[in-house]
Amino acid sequence: MHIDEIDQKIIRILAKDARTSAKEIAAQVFLSSPAVANRIRRLEEEGIITGYHAQVNYVQLGYNIKAFINLEVEPKDKKDFYPYIKKIPNVIECSCVTGDYSMLIEGVFRYTEELDHLINELQRFGRTKTLMAFSTSVEHRPIPLA
Repeated sequence: MHIDEIDQKIIRILAKDARTSAKEIAAQVFLSSPAVANRIRRLEEEGIITGYHAQVNYVQLGYNIKAFINLEVEPKDKKDFYPYIKKIPNVIECSCVTGDYSMLIEGVFRYTEELDHLINELQRFGRTKTLMAFSTSVEHRPIPLA
């Protein structure tokens, strides 16, 4: 799908603040509100915009522990692993990666016991290596569009 400069600007605006109204976007891209709404609908239908999310400060909710868990999962076990990991509420991201481990799991926890419990459960799929974050200098953010 071809996206033009206006589509890119709409994406940037929504990535920065998904609550921006079509009317506000229209003023910034010099189009009518219905034209902006149509472009957003098209971007959604084409799978370029896949959802709208609130950025949550987990520390404010008591989740003071952020951990990255490397997990070695055999290819034959992935069919069981994927449904399992999707059900774990503390897991905020799980990616299949290259290297010594096949999965990189990001999770947030209130207590070290919660993290320990998850690691113990994950070890049925393979060996783990856990890293705990002290701080995060760059949070998830939109990338610049070319």
